[in-house]
Amino acid sequence: MTASNNYVVGLYDDEDVLLEAVQKVRKSGVHIEEVYTPFPVHGLDEVLGYKRTRLPVAAFLFGLLGTILAFTMMIGMYTIDWKMNIGGKDFLPLPDFIPIAFELTVLISALGMVNVFFVVSNLKPWGIPRIFDLRTTDNLHLIALNLDANTIPVEELRKVLKETGAVEVNDKTFE
Repeated sequence: MTASNNYVVGLYDDEDVLLEAVQKVRKSGVHIEEVYTPFPVHGLDEVLGYKRTRLPVAAFLFGLLGTILAFTMMIGMYTIDWKMNIGGKDFLPLPDFIPIAFELTVLISALGMVNVFFVVSNLKPWGIPRIFDLRTTDNLHLIALNLDANTIPVEELRKVLKETGAVEVNDKTFE
């Protein structure tokens, strides 16, 4: 997100109109800061040009870390810290390690993905969210255009939003 606090927002009451509006706004050369919807809109990420997430790569790496930690912990416990010969069993019973390694893999992977998602999405407990319009949590969709990211005059931005089917166009300034 850029450092600007001045936005022009267009409110839409239909997701199909919103999808067409995003396409038209992007084709006209206007930079869209963000689109807010009360529910997921199928195809919106493709229309906005978002790339596929790399969260699965992070999940794999955290899972690998969990597996390595689990095996390191268990091998250290069984062979270094507390060696015991019980009934002639091996000091390193690898098949017995599989359930614990699986559980730690899943735990570290899940916790790591949650933390990566929060960091990438800029969701932090001490952060103050920018709420453009409370109706976006109920029934309206919103396109936010950052004034500093666009070289087009404000009046032209308002006109573009109105022409694409916005039921309401407002200015929003954050402190």
